[in-house]
Amino acid sequence: MNNEKTKVLIIGAGPAGLSCAYELSKKGFEVEVLEASEYVGGMSRSFEIWGQKVDLGPHRFFSKDRAINKFFVEVLDGEYTSVKRLTRIYYKNRFFQYPLKFTNVLFNLNPFTIIRILWDYSIQRINPIKNPTTFESWVTNRFGKKLYEIFFKSYSEKLWGIPCSRIDADWAAQRIKTLSLIGAVLSAIKGNAGNKHKTLVDEFSYPKNGTGELYEKCASKIRSNGGKIKLSTPVKKVILNEDNVAKGVELMDGSSVNADHVVSTMPLTSMIKGLDNTPEQVKVAADQLYFRNTILVYLEIDGVELFEDNWIYVHSPDVKHGRITNFRNWCPTLYGNQNTSIICLEFWAFDQDEIWKMENDKLSEIAKEELGKLNLIPKHMEILNSKVIRIPRCYPVYETGYQEPLKILENFVDGIDRLVPIGRYGSFKYNNQDHSILMGLLVAQNIAGEKNTNLWEVNTDLEYQEEGEIKDVLIQ
Repeated sequence: MNNEKTKVLIIGAGPAGLSCAYELSKKGFEVEVLEASEYVGGMSRSFEIWGQKVDLGPHRFFSKDRAINKFFVEVLDGEYTSVKRLTRIYYKNRFFQYPLKFTNVLFNLNPFTIIRILWDYSIQRINPIKNPTTFESWVTNRFGKKLYEIFFKSYSEKLWGIPCSRIDADWAAQRIKTLSLIGAVLSAIKGNAGNKHKTLVDEFSYPKNGTGELYEKCASKIRSNGGKIKLSTPVKKVILNEDNVAKGVELMDGSSVNADHVVSTMPLTSMIKGLDNTPEQVKVAADQLYFRNTILVYLEIDGVELFEDNWIYVHSPDVKHGRITNFRNWCPTLYGNQNTSIICLEFWAFDQDEIWKMENDKLSEIAKEELGKLNLIPKHMEILNSKVIRIPRCYPVYETGYQEPLKILENFVDGIDRLVPIGRYGSFKYNNQDHSILMGLLVAQNIAGEKNTNLWEVNTDLEYQEEGEIKDVLIQ
């Protein structure tokens, strides 16, 4: 293959698209990235607000995969730092440290609740649910009903917008399959005794100017390698020839761009429904899959000593938001000489939900009211400014039975030569940025003929990789 004469079009300049473009540009391919928005980084971009840098919600980089870490270190050229991690769970006016600490759990839960947790767990061990198919049954089976209700139910239903009885067990198996109640208790009792090494639980790596710096630098290197990145260039559809081979894309302005390969990170359902002559049964399958939206409300607080967490998971059902981030607690280069703090409250919604259609001012008021309920901000500190950002189609919803229509889409796309969907949107997988980076690197190797990896298998049997030691993870 003559790489210089082989053109690859990549739809989307997020983690998956840019890592793919970077790897291919290093190998000498002609690369062109088409991004609908004005920015690179996708959901992992950073931006300036009120004289400080923030991200689109919290984006912590961690991986034990050497290829992913090589990409991270190589692209950033040393412009990253180590951030001390603290995340807690807020439930019934109490804060639970995460990972669990035994004394903290005992202090926050009354004896009757602890007895109920152990009782429910014992009952579940004696009479387990056979072949649990929902998130609710899977987690209850693993931890018992009471612990499920405290630490899983409310937050998960806020995030997904459907009852846990309709969320597929895949979600639990993918995210928490290695965790057990006994393991959590033993770990909590042990704590970090005897462990002198910093792990990914304790610290994480982070670009000095926000997570988006990784992708801004990546875009610069792609251009230096001769690749093209076109912003504000939305794609209407992928063009196939009479032999069912991808040959380029049609843009929203009616023009077209030809290529030898097309890599798509646009939503899988939209990409497939936009193709010419897509069979009706495939369109029906695509209509059965859907995404969840995110609303981010940023608040500037007149003070610097708020709470020490990087972010907090809000499990309380009496507030609508599910997570709150304090960007003051990431790294000093984000805020510089500013004497204010920026926090971000996350709400989730579907297109038809009232909160998604709500005016920005009203959303800001709700965020301020809910922040007051949590008592996280000292009373004397004033809220100076607010900003609302809406992000459509953030989370692929794993509703029970989603695998069947998804498999139909996978089989259909596999029948199209030289078209590869990747990334969170493109593969309909709840990827962290490291999973999407891995997809990008792997598809580049596939196109170059170096490997033949089945990309649908990425992030399907995941170990949540937080036990790795820092010194063993990052390639210095």
